[in-house]
Amino acid sequence: MLIDGYDDAPLVAGEELLSHPGFWAAYLLWMCESDDEDAEPGAEWFGADEADVDAVYETLLDAERWPAFRVPFGGGHTAVVVSRNLPDDGGTEYFVTHPDWRRHGHLATVDGHQAGPGLSWPELTHIADTADRTAPGVHDRHARLLLLLPALGDDNAPGDAAEVIAEALVRIGAPAEEAPRVAALLLDHPLWDAAHWSPPGRSPLSGGGAQPCDGILQCDGPYSPRSGVQLAQGITVEQSERLALALGTRPA
Repeated sequence: MLIDGYDDAPLVAGEELLSHPGFWAAYLLWMCESDDEDAEPGAEWFGADEADVDAVYETLLDAERWPAFRVPFGGGHTAVVVSRNLPDDGGTEYFVTHPDWRRHGHLATVDGHQAGPGLSWPELTHIADTADRTAPGVHDRHARLLLLLPALGDDNAPGDAAEVIAEALVRIGAPAEEAPRVAALLLDHPLWDAAHWSPPGRSPLSGGGAQPCDGILQCDGPYSPRSGVQLAQGITVEQSERLALALGTRPA
């Protein structure tokens, strides 16, 4: 059993796919659509060719072997990306798990009825930067950031967010001359509107001054699994505090 809770699903570790030259184009190219008819996204934006991308697509969409990508971070938590390759209900699921939890913490789902966003910018970058190298999965910070990027939706992303994404793209093999354009498109992807995030009990639009965050952030996006509810249902207060610390939203 690769991931607890997926006992009957044909999950396989997908981390080796990241080294395939067509992986990142296959994984992220769909997020680069724009209204600019003269800038049709292509595999070359990621330093790949179409044959390599097609080969990865076949693996990512294999109904008999569902690739799962594990991103272990602080406190024994793991963010997971699963290609849910059911014949009539395909999609990609993003969630957080921990050995002590009875249920996963749902972040986002990309399918015909997508749910998200599931991560704020500070959470995304904190997870990317805090790899647990004792656990199996993806440990490179740039790959970690790009794997979880589709779950991002944050109207308050900093001004250098596109630069951070562009650097990650170059590190995984994208041409430096294409990286800024691709990063801007990925940051402004069409899945859901950028949302606001706030500590529990305080409106994200209240305009209040900066305050220490003592819990897990909540999202105001109407389709977000984190809209006014706990990230992980059924966990204890202590487990929730450990998760907030691991996400970087609770001071150490």
